[in-house]
Amino acid sequence: MTDDRSTRRLFLVRSAALAGAALTTGGLVLPARTQGLAPTPTMRGGANNYIPGAPVVQRIGGGGFWMTGTVRRAGDGAPLSGIRIQIWAHTTEGRESDRHSHGATLTAADGSFRLEMPQIVPAFGQAHGHLAYEGEGFRSVFLRPVMASARDTSLAAHFVLQPV
Repeated sequence: MTDDRSTRRLFLVRSAALAGAALTTGGLVLPARTQGLAPTPTMRGGANNYIPGAPVVQRIGGGGFWMTGTVRRAGDGAPLSGIRIQIWAHTTEGRESDRHSHGATLTAADGSFRLEMPQIVPAFGQAHGHLAYEGEGFRSVFLRPVMASARDTSLAAHFVLQPV
């Protein structure tokens, strides 16, 4: 009989190792099969405190925490470059409703994005970030990924956008 907890633990350890390797090397870990890739649904609470038009910035506040991810097109999984992703959170330097806690970044040619910001701290009992895609050509998506630990210094979120 298989121990579900040890199987899950092994999966999490291997997934973390792959993600760490991708961040360390700057490479992307993408699924081998991307045909028919389903769009990312908006997460409940993802749009909370969204401020339309946050400026594209090099960094939010003093930094020290990295928000990373990828943006791909639904269906064929092609990476999307030049896509504007807005990021905000409750951090050591401000609340998620504060304008100075919001910023946007653009995706690179490989669909990846990276933005440094202050350390995310728990709000409503959970350390979490907010990310949004809202623009022309694709359906809007709002994400609210929760951190495994409030001590984490990075958080990744991945978008698969549905063309309109």
